[in-house]
Amino acid sequence: MKKIKLIFLTLILTFSFSFQSNSQSVPASFADLAERLMPSVVNISTTQTVVTRSNPFPGLEFPPGSPFGDMFKEFGTPQERKSAALGSGFIIDEKGIVVTNNHVIQDAEDIIVRVNGDQEFKAKVLGADPLMDIAVLQLETDEKFKPVAFGDSDKARIGDWVIAIGNPFGLGGTVTSGIISARNRSIGLSRYEDFIQTDASINSGNSGGPLFNMKGNVIGINTAILGRNGSIGIGFSIPSNSAKTVISQLIEFGETKRGWLGVRIQDVTQEIADVEKLVEPRGALVASVAENSPSEKAGIKAGDIILEFNGKKIQQMKELPAIVAKTQVGKNVKVKIWRNKKELTKNVLLGRLETSDDFKVSKKKSEQPKDIIIIDDLKITVRKLTKEDIKTRKLPNQTSGLVITKIGNNSPLLKSLEVNSIIVEAQKTKIRSVSDLQKIVKDVLKSNQKTILFAIYNTQNQRRYIGIKLD
Repeated sequence: MKKIKLIFLTLILTFSFSFQSNSQSVPASFADLAERLMPSVVNISTTQTVVTRSNPFPGLEFPPGSPFGDMFKEFGTPQERKSAALGSGFIIDEKGIVVTNNHVIQDAEDIIVRVNGDQEFKAKVLGADPLMDIAVLQLETDEKFKPVAFGDSDKARIGDWVIAIGNPFGLGGTVTSGIISARNRSIGLSRYEDFIQTDASINSGNSGGPLFNMKGNVIGINTAILGRNGSIGIGFSIPSNSAKTVISQLIEFGETKRGWLGVRIQDVTQEIADVEKLVEPRGALVASVAENSPSEKAGIKAGDIILEFNGKKIQQMKELPAIVAKTQVGKNVKVKIWRNKKELTKNVLLGRLETSDDFKVSKKKSEQPKDIIIIDDLKITVRKLTKEDIKTRKLPNQTSGLVITKIGNNSPLLKSLEVNSIIVEAQKTKIRSVSDLQKIVKDVLKSNQKTILFAIYNTQNQRRYIGIKLD
C-alpha cells in the first residue's frame, strides 16, 4: 500500500513540474526587468520647417477643394513655422545606433535623441525604409551606450507576457505591460505587414519603441495603434525577425535590397480553386507579369498559381511578398506553379525591387462610353475596349476586351467588380467581342459547375482574376 502511495505522489509531482515548466507564470513584478531595459530605450524629438501662405483676401472664402482657394493663396505672404514630432526608439549597438519608425523621423531637419531622461544627442539617419516603416539612426557622440538584443519573434506565442517602453505623449520613460493578443495581423498600413498585436497600452509617441519579452529581448517594434484618441488595448508591432534583415541592410548599405519577382498577385478563392481543380484554395494567383521581369524571363504567366517559393509553401497570398523580399537579390530560386491543372517548376533569377519599374507605379482612370451593349445573363452593360482606352490607361498594346459601363443591382458581378473594370478573359479565353463573352457565359450556365473565371483590369488598371458563381 505504501508503495502505491509513493508511486501516486511521484506522478502528481512529475505532472505538476511538467505543467509549470511549460507555462509562463504571472510575473509578480516587472520592476527588475524594466530597470534593466530603461537605459536602452530613447525618446526622439524632431523638427521641420513648414511653409504656409496666408489668404491675401480674408473676406473671400472658397469651398474645400476649390481651385480658386489655392490660386489666391499663391499671392499670400509665405509664413514659416516649426513643426515638432515625438517618438521612441531603442539602442542596438554600444556605439549609439538607434532603431525607430520611419514615420517618426521622415522629413525631419533636426533629430534630438534623449537617453536616460537627461542626456541629449543629435542624430543622423543611416537609412530608412518606408515600406516596413523602419529607420536607423546614429547618435553623434563618442560615448558608449547599453544596447538591447533582438529575440526570436517566431517563438512568441499568443498569450505570452510582453512589456512596452516608450515616450507616450512626450512623457518619456513609460512602461506598460500586457500579452500578445494575436499574430500575423495585416491592417493596410504598409507594404509588408505581419504585425504582432498586443494589449499593452501603446499611445501616440510610443511609435518606434520596443516590445520586450520576459527575457528582455526585443521581439517587436511598436508602430501603430487602433483608436484616434489613444490606446484602446489594440497595438501593433513589427516582428523582430522581419525587421532584423531590413535593419542590417540599412546599416550596411543605407538602403534596402529586396528580392523582386515582378508579378502582381491576388488571393486564390474557393471559386478559383474549383475552376483550376486545386484540392484547396491556397497559393498566390498571378494576375499580371511585369515586362522584362525575372518572372517573365523564367516563363511565369498570368493565370499561374504560385504554390511554393524557394522551398517554402505558400498558403496565403500575403505570405509571398514577404518571403520574396527577404530572399537575396541575384539568387536562383525554384518556384512551383499550378498551370492547366498540373504542377510545374520554374527557375527564377531574382531581381531587386528597388531598381524595378514596379517600385513606382502611377496610373490614371479614363473611359469613353460608346457602343454600349447589354449582356442579359450577367445583368451588365459593356462596350468594346478602344485604342484610346489602351493609351490612356497604359495597358499592353495587344489588350482586347470589354469595358463594364453599368452593373445591375441583381447582377452576380455586383459585389466583385466595379464600373470601368475591363473583362479581358473568361475561362482562360481571350475576349475580343461581346459575342465571345456571351457564348462562354451561356456554356457555363449549361454546365453543372456554373462558375466562371474572369481575368480583368480593375479601376486601378491592375490585372486580376475573379471567380464568379452564376445563378
